[in-house]
Amino acid sequence: MVRSRRRRVVRIGYSRATAVCFLLSVSFTPVAPAAAQPQHVERVDVARVLVDARVVDNRGRPLLGLEPDDFVVRIDGKPARVESALWAGGAAPSDELDPSVTPSAATTGLLEVGVRGRLIVFVVQKSLQGHRLPGLMSLLHESGSLLERLTPEDRIAVLSFDSHLKVWLDFTGDIDRVRTVLADELLFRQPPPIFPGRRLSLVARLSQDLGRQTYSIEDALRLIGNALEPLPGAKSVVLIGHGFGQVVAALNRFGARLDRRYAEARASLQDARAAVFSLDVTNAEYHTLAHGLQSASIETGGFYVRAYLSPPRAIERVTNALVGHYVLFVEAPPGSPHGTHKIEVELAQTKGTVYARRDYVD
Repeated sequence: MVRSRRRRVVRIGYSRATAVCFLLSVSFTPVAPAAAQPQHVERVDVARVLVDARVVDNRGRPLLGLEPDDFVVRIDGKPARVESALWAGGAAPSDELDPSVTPSAATTGLLEVGVRGRLIVFVVQKSLQGHRLPGLMSLLHESGSLLERLTPEDRIAVLSFDSHLKVWLDFTGDIDRVRTVLADELLFRQPPPIFPGRRLSLVARLSQDLGRQTYSIEDALRLIGNALEPLPGAKSVVLIGHGFGQVVAALNRFGARLDRRYAEARASLQDARAAVFSLDVTNAEYHTLAHGLQSASIETGGFYVRAYLSPPRAIERVTNALVGHYVLFVEAPPGSPHGTHKIEVELAQTKGTVYARRDYVD
């Protein structure tokens, strides 16, 4: 008599670029007497990729109520099935939404056990140069608007970078304190001593001493990503600054080149599921260092906006994007080799814009 035994194994792992792949391995192993032929094992592996997608309508307002069929995903140009689309975050103001639209799911605390609210990091790139300072001061003066839709469950950290990286606030729910630091203290004062929080902490892996050894904004972003990576769920990084990169000239034209330090920063932020939203304070329609801000935003699932013309409008765009995001579970096309994969996320019928990272590594 031959008995069969069915075994199901679920493995969960984190790829280098924040894609979380769920590999369901189903093994069927016949158990036979000692004299029987060698066992035959059938194994089927199905890889699922986790994608954080922020979706806004044509007016920049968050789109709630979307379902899996509302998304079109391609991996390396091949269609990929969206198994589920779960909403994580808050709700947009009721007067801005169609009353018939409701969130598809409230997943905070479901996918991120024991954590409620959003994790948001403000990074201010300080400069006292004439074509940057007015825009920076104006944006910091208006920064309270970025905090208007936060809830008591959200946690905010504040850092700055000039000659080196400085930590002003570890993750805190004290919104009034965040507002004071951004608007009144950060530009012309020095941060107080910071000690790691008991639960969610950025300083646990990013101390002031480590910040003093950081001399480029690229290295600062890499350290921020490393410190965020162990914390659960998706994060948002609001980068208020003027840009970065190495200025190069070719054929009498100037441009900016991003080097290895940027590549390491991007990978670190992607590992942490951290989307960068860049607010450019430079008083110019175009400048070479904007390339760094644009690349960091697009490649991590955020966006770039020039703030010098209208700081309130720029802040409103970012505030809307911080409301929440969809967690998409996507089935990767079969037979995909290991390595870096391009990923595209669009809306099927609904009009709007999707912000999601451009690639992942398995």
